[in-house]
Amino acid sequence: MGSLPHVVEDCLGFLQLFSDGSIFRSNDIEFKISAVQDHSVTFNDYLFHKRFNLSLRFYKPQSVTLNTNKLPIVIFLHGGGFCFGSRTWPHIHNCCTRLASGLQAVVLSPDYRLAPEHRLPSAVDDAVEAVRWLQRQGLRLKEDENGGDSWLGSDVDFDRVFVVGDSSGGNIAHHLAVRLGSGSSEMDPVRVRGYVLFAPFFGGEVRTKSEEGPPEHMLNLELLDRFWRLSMPLGESRDHPLANPFGARSPNLEEVKLDPILVIVGGNELLKDRAQDYARRLKEQGKDIEYLEFEGCEHGFFTHDSYSSQLAEEVIQILKRFMLQTST
Repeated sequence: MGSLPHVVEDCLGFLQLFSDGSIFRSNDIEFKISAVQDHSVTFNDYLFHKRFNLSLRFYKPQSVTLNTNKLPIVIFLHGGGFCFGSRTWPHIHNCCTRLASGLQAVVLSPDYRLAPEHRLPSAVDDAVEAVRWLQRQGLRLKEDENGGDSWLGSDVDFDRVFVVGDSSGGNIAHHLAVRLGSGSSEMDPVRVRGYVLFAPFFGGEVRTKSEEGPPEHMLNLELLDRFWRLSMPLGESRDHPLANPFGARSPNLEEVKLDPILVIVGGNELLKDRAQDYARRLKEQGKDIEYLEFEGCEHGFFTHDSYSSQLAEEVIQILKRFMLQTST
């Protein structure tokens, strides 16, 4: 008589992988914060990927203060180690509300398939599909002003799209940038002008100094490694191209045209060295990339409501400048 299945991977008790391949995922998560009711921003949910039943949330500021008739678009890709997260989670919803209000932009926040049920590159493929959904809306409006969703309206500027990714979302944003390239007409009328990567979740077999440093309040090296084991294609290491942009099998980014990239990281993050190395290498290849470090901050300092409103406003102003510089 065989032994009963036993837990081989345990993520905080909320996600467990068993020896027989079965998975337990709890939806009973108690969040320390609630969704903010900001009446200056409205939002609607849309099904963008029927096959996998994936939805996105579209945020829109009620009043427009920009000196333009059209609102830029921000695509926000949430974090969670590829294993957790949803557009409906309070801190993700609040972050998108903050972006819509502070940037005076519409914000599109798509869900994507989670690991280990759906290992990479599923999450990247789903992000591409979210951009295609946006493309379909733009094409309908281009053909007929009444052809698209009336709530999206003609006041959305499909020519000024920005991708913002947090942690694993930052990793996805990088792969989107590589897939789409710069100046590509593949997604017309959608034109991505730039990418913002908040502490992108990159990996590698060789440890960095920051990874070997003291753990963060909510993040440690053991958890990072577990996320990789659960999300990578079976049998692959942390040097796989989906984890390590500069691994032995990764594409030569020197030959890829990339839109401008802004990397933002906290000074106390375990992922700091990888983000810094990513920016340095791309800079050496002649890419338009900027690296900013916030001293004393840990992972998720902008997307989680754990830091001051003054710091959040500072980040908003940085994003505004980046969007203005890359729109011209």
